[in-house]
Amino acid sequence: MMQTEEACSYMTFGAVMPFCKGCGHSNILKKLNDAMQMLHLDPMDVCLVTDIGCIGLADALFDKVHTVHTTHGRSTGFATGIAVADKVLAQKKLKTIVLIGDGGSMIGLLHIVNAALMNADVTVIVANNFLFGMTGGQTSSLTPEHFNTITSPFGSMNPSLDICSIADASKAGFIARKTATDKDLTQVIADAIAFGGFSIVEVLELCTEHGTKRNDLKGNMLAKMAEAEGHELGILKNDPLRKEFSLKYHDDVEVHKGEIKPLKFVEPLDNYNINRANGFVIAGSAGERVQSSAGMLSEASIKSGLNVTQKNDNPVTQGSGFSLSEVIISPNEINYTGVSSADYVIVVSENGLKELKGQKIFGRINDKTMFIVDESIDLGKEGLNVLSLPLRKYCGADKAALGAVDYIIRKFEPFPHEIFAGIIAKKFGEYGKIFKEGYYEL
Repeated sequence: MMQTEEACSYMTFGAVMPFCKGCGHSNILKKLNDAMQMLHLDPMDVCLVTDIGCIGLADALFDKVHTVHTTHGRSTGFATGIAVADKVLAQKKLKTIVLIGDGGSMIGLLHIVNAALMNADVTVIVANNFLFGMTGGQTSSLTPEHFNTITSPFGSMNPSLDICSIADASKAGFIARKTATDKDLTQVIADAIAFGGFSIVEVLELCTEHGTKRNDLKGNMLAKMAEAEGHELGILKNDPLRKEFSLKYHDDVEVHKGEIKPLKFVEPLDNYNINRANGFVIAGSAGERVQSSAGMLSEASIKSGLNVTQKNDNPVTQGSGFSLSEVIISPNEINYTGVSSADYVIVVSENGLKELKGQKIFGRINDKTMFIVDESIDLGKEGLNVLSLPLRKYCGADKAALGAVDYIIRKFEPFPHEIFAGIIAKKFGEYGKIFKEGYYEL
């Protein structure tokens, strides 16, 4: 990762800082540049990730390195993905650096927490000027108690969040809190970048547009402000003992890959031909194998050499209410999911019927649509092709949908029944014994 014997700037030649006079961002970016020079990093091995906020203007100031600009608060999440991809899949040389403000760090706090827990090789520099600078000077979660902002004109009522303590609780290996004018800031940033794992440096600074105008505040007061909040300054942690994510990935995943159960692929057993696509809508209650019955229909269709799509729907509660599946089988490629004109509609419970009415299923049928319903169900519609069967009686509530699908395949043969019977037998035991006596005469 060495650049040259003589370090050169990573910044755009003749770059002019776009920040307000006295803004700490200028000093942070200069110190970051100095830190990268100190490390002699190859510019092609550096990725700078920013997001919305004044500090995000850094993108245009560093033209020698890779830059990625993201949505507000999401820079650490993007950076983590970039770093992990390089370490696991590519050359393992990349140093990924996040520049984020205090506002963005709060919006994306969970990204910081997860990157620290993973111990991804990411350096997060939090430019903390105690407020949302770009959007007008509003209070952030890192605003100190009694600090005046446009949204707390009489002083913030809440103490500031200690982001370094959160990073520590998230098992971060390198943690520091400095001020933008500290003489050793370059060295601290360099140490953070060189650290083999997650590192975070919170840099306290001034917003001269909003912060100093509303508060009696100067740069030499930043350290005392931190102390008043109970926030320690300096390098707070430098613990390289925990494995960086890619090394742990190799140990925990790559080494045990052979133990992972292989994915199940369905191989066609036949090349059955049907003239056109058939659409199935299967509706019932949650927990009664509606979707797994649709899945068995789909598997049998694939084994018959047909193309298949399956679309499932159920409430967030999962275990209560309705369960619905829509299956299309076709001799040709299917470019969508969801049945627009049903050939078969199966209804095995009142929950399923209620949902079908809510989804206006009767507007997605044709004059040949066949309804297979449990004998307890009254569709409340005249002029439909309806077969009313004692499905719940002979098949049980948990296999009523399966019995209806089996009935359709036995009677109407969209593909050979023995393929579906074989899948049922594999799942539940001998095919002829899974339903009650009398079912097979239906």
